[in-house]
Amino acid sequence: MTAVLARPTIPTPRTSEEYAPRNSAAVAYQRVLHQAVRREFRLLAELASWAPADDAVRTADLTAHADLLARILMQHQATERELLWPALYRSLPSRVQDDAREAIGFWTSRAALLDHLLRDLSTVARQWAVVGTIATRNAFARACGRLADNIDAHLSAEERDLLPLVARHLPNGEWTAVCRSATTTLTGREQLLLLGLALEDASAIDRARLMAGLSPSARTAWRVFGRHTFRAAVVRLRGAPPAA
Repeated sequence: MTAVLARPTIPTPRTSEEYAPRNSAAVAYQRVLHQAVRREFRLLAELASWAPADDAVRTADLTAHADLLARILMQHQATERELLWPALYRSLPSRVQDDAREAIGFWTSRAALLDHLLRDLSTVARQWAVVGTIATRNAFARACGRLADNIDAHLSAEERDLLPLVARHLPNGEWTAVCRSATTTLTGREQLLLLGLALEDASAIDRARLMAGLSPSARTAWRVFGRHTFRAAVVRLRGAPPAA
């Protein structure tokens, strides 16, 4: 029988005044995605620590969510590395390029570490699914917690050093080009789940910016069945509905 966490830490919508950088579509997108990934790995560590070690269905739900989060983050970092940071660097005045090069180099080293930790999580998840013991469950929960700590440090550095440069110097046209060039391996259902996670505790302004950046078909898909699918997935995972 699946044990449900009595009341996980449910996110609440934030206000736009919490953020230092000037609002832009690029910064808004980065913020909401960062917050979703941070939150979900913390929740995953908490939920796993309560899960019955030998419940195959519950194990599958939690490890599948970990796999989705890992793929989202690795894909996001690849897009930054291959598209966003080069576009930013081209847009910078020469006087700040040296500092930006150093910040991007620091980001790259942290991103490589995160990729390694994410692959390690996949191994630990498989071990829990196969063995089904308290030890393998606890190893999975600890791995999620370690990842959450590393992700927070990595994203905090990015938000401190790079997002202010994006806000000040990246033209809207360059961000549009990045979005058009970015590719995804996520299925349509997974993309709608990601949208729900990103919207869940976003401020009203960031929600509006994120929705405005979607294609008309994506907005329709979210309205018609994506919102319902997301809610059902969150209830199944957390035992409680999403914040919004």
